[in-house]
Amino acid sequence: MARSKAHENLHKLSPILYDTLVHLELMPYRELATPEALKAALQGMDRLLIDATERAYHRSHDDAKQREHYSGKKQHTLKNTVMARPDKVIIFLGRTFSGHNHDYLMLKQEFPPELDWFTDLYVRVDLGYLGIKSDYRGEQIAIPTRKPHKSQKHPNPQLSEEQKAANTALSRVRIFIEHAIGGMKRYNILVHTFRNRIEHFEDDVIGICAGLWNLALSY
Repeated sequence: MARSKAHENLHKLSPILYDTLVHLELMPYRELATPEALKAALQGMDRLLIDATERAYHRSHDDAKQREHYSGKKQHTLKNTVMARPDKVIIFLGRTFSGHNHDYLMLKQEFPPELDWFTDLYVRVDLGYLGIKSDYRGEQIAIPTRKPHKSQKHPNPQLSEEQKAANTALSRVRIFIEHAIGGMKRYNILVHTFRNRIEHFEDDVIGICAGLWNLALSY
């Protein structure tokens, strides 16, 4: 298939695929207005895994856009917040942000801390969400313990055995959201540098990939 034909077919058929996934109720939510809506999306479960995913984006010739998408990791990227259940079903996929946005700031923009989003939920996050336990109400929010910084007084700081064990237990649960994100990235459009210039398509395509992952889990 010629490249031009592949491009034409992609944009002709992807809206049909999107609408089909919506009809099958396999698309993750893109917005959740209230804590009650979040709990409804969990469909009776009380465990929630949160992480962010990042994908390569083309480098713009415009200096301002370059700075906006530069992730600080020697590449230009797009980012999305992902929420999944322990069964690896993606229930929420945040809107696409440029790469300079921090994981935790993205979460706070889409889930304002003023609301009781995580009350009565077991929430598991990684160290990209430092501050979540103080900003959000909820007794069951778990984040790994960070290794202390080196200092003259403590040249070789270490975590205690209890802290290491707690971090290990947390990682064994959080691995399921890593699997969910990896499931989305089975589709190469999220792996290779995204060069499509059509407005909003970078956001639509990751939603479709998340829906396809949920579809794969249903079989």
